Amino acid sequence: MTHSPSGIHAPPSPVPPPPRRRSSRGKRWAVVVACVVVLGLVAWPVMVHYEIPPFTDKGAPVSYGKIEQPEQGSTKGKGNGKGGGASAAPVDSKVLMPTGPAADFKNARTLDDGTHVSLVTLEGKKSGFKGKVWVWAPKEYTDDPKYAKSGFPVMIALPGGPGYGTNYWWAGFNFQENMAKWYKEGKVKPFLLAMPVLNPGPDDKGIYWDGSDIPGQPKMGTWLTEDVPDLMRANFRTLKSRDGWAFMGSSTGGFAGLKAVLKHPDKFKAVIANGPDVVPDSPLWNGHEKEKAENNPEVLAKRLIDTKGPDVYLSFQVGTRESNKHTLPDVRKFIETYGKGPVHTNLKVIEGGRHDGATYAPNLGDGPLQWISEQIEGPTPSS
Repeated sequence: MTHSPSGIHAPPSPVPPPPRRRSSRGKRWAVVVACVVVLGLVAWPVMVHYEIPPFTDKGAPVSYGKIEQPEQGSTKGKGNGKGGGASAAPVDSKVLMPTGPAADFKNARTLDDGTHVSLVTLEGKKSGFKGKVWVWAPKEYTDDPKYAKSGFPVMIALPGGPGYGTNYWWAGFNFQENMAKWYKEGKVKPFLLAMPVLNPGPDDKGIYWDGSDIPGQPKMGTWLTEDVPDLMRANFRTLKSRDGWAFMGSSTGGFAGLKAVLKHPDKFKAVIANGPDVVPDSPLWNGHEKEKAENNPEVLAKRLIDTKGPDVYLSFQVGTRESNKHTLPDVRKFIETYGKGPVHTNLKVIEGGRHDGATYAPNLGDGPLQWISEQIEGPTPSS
């Protein structure tokens, strides 16, 4: 201990504090931040792919434009303003503006070009059936000013397989992406797509509904040819005449689309039928032979020929290795027998092709879609 000259004890000399380790601590934080960034970059696409919130917009509302509110006392164009098309009056009298009410579309999938495949549960007013419908509109509909007042053609794309519960046309087929690509290549029209369920439940034990109003069963024919088109007219700028309406489907969906066009040629002009049956064969028809005949494409095609129209355009795609060896011969016989007068036909045989969407979907742009696009109207760009 030291003493001051006055004899008063001096305080002990302060002990210097240990040096702060700022640089090493800073390095550790930098490493932590870098690791988080790297993990984020790795995890982001995984979380987006598996649609883990908040890395997805799945389930978000989707609007396709404003539906114009009706004038006081009017019922025209009634809607809630959440979806539809441009509210300005069309320049072309062929265009049908969205009639409303707007559907509650929710995003089911976002494509790389920013367009959405959306989903709505539709309660069919005419069929009484309630089921899922997926829809897609190309960028030309949503983003291109020159088409802002144009009506767009509608394709009702029907599934193969169970035809229930899931969207067949995005399951590895990239159908919406290919439709956008084929349009840019000048091969197809920019269709609005409606992709409804085909059956009211899984087709267990060989039970399916042939896209028809089978007595005692859900009215799937009315659902496909009345309620689904009404949904599209309510929410999108469409075309008033049948010249803007087509079907497409695989397997039993191909049969249902073929039958719908032949049964309602006043409403629909064209169809692409992939690997279809050409006669109804659901076991649910048992005991209902008269109604079965009214849903038989052979009977309907002959009737159309006898009455001389209107013209319909039937495009077929069939593989040489279909699971049913009769599919290709049956389609060829149908074309030979009924491809005359107002019934125009086209056949693409896919060498080595099987009875599945992986065979049909990639080939649509080179032939079938081009051919029916030549028959289908719209949209008309503004000058």
